[in-house]
Amino acid sequence: MAGKVFFSVSMSLDGFIAPESLEDLMGQQWMELQQWILPQRFLRENLKLGEGGEEGRDNDIVRETFERTGASVMGKRMFDAGEQAWPEEAPFHTPVFVVTHEKRDPWERSGGTTFHFVNDGIESALDQAREAAGDRDVRIAGGGATILEYVNAGLIDEFSIALSPVLFGSGIRLFEGVDAGRVALEPVRAEPSPRVTHLTYTVRERQLSRPQRSPAEVSSA
Repeated sequence: MAGKVFFSVSMSLDGFIAPESLEDLMGQQWMELQQWILPQRFLRENLKLGEGGEEGRDNDIVRETFERTGASVMGKRMFDAGEQAWPEEAPFHTPVFVVTHEKRDPWERSGGTTFHFVNDGIESALDQAREAAGDRDVRIAGGGATILEYVNAGLIDEFSIALSPVLFGSGIRLFEGVDAGRVALEPVRAEPSPRVTHLTYTVRERQLSRPQRSPAEVSSA
C-alpha cells in the first residue's frame, strides 16, 4: 500500500519558514529558527557533524521523520541552495525528485542519494517519488512555493510544523496564497518541547456546504 505524502518544516511564530534571500539562508534568523534541530544527535550523525548531541523527543521526531521517508520532492530553489551547502554525502539517503525546467541527468551522491530532475510538473514528480518510495512515505521537502503547490493541488495527506519562538517579520510565508476554500485540517497531535511546539495535522478537501433552500424553492423544484 502506498504511503502518505507529507511535509515537515520549522516555522516562526509569524508564519515564515525561510528568509526571502538565499544569501540569508544561513543567517542569524535562520539559525534561530532551526535552533531546536541543530543540536540533535540524529541530525549531527546524519550530517557527519561529529559524535554526541541531544537526545529526547526532539531527537526522536527528527529520526522518525527520516525513517518514514522513502523519497523526497523539492523545488529548484531549495535544490540550488542545498547543492552548495549539503556535504558530499547528501543527507537524504533516498531518491530526490527536483521539480524544475532545467534538463539535467540524474546526479548521484554517495550514501544513497540520487537527484532526479523532473521537467513535466509536480504530479509527475510525485508519481515518480511514490514509485521510488514503495510503501514508505513521500516527503515534500520544500521550499515554500513547492509545498504550497502540492497543498493547493490537494496532494498532501499530512504535515508537521515545528513552531519556533522566533519572529521573522518578512520572508517566505508557508501558507501565502493557500487556497483556503479547498483545504480543511484536522489536528492529530501537539507536542511541546523545551525549544518548539510540534504540531501535526491531516489534510482533507473542504466540503462546501450547500445553501439552505426556502420551502417555496423546495415546493417548486
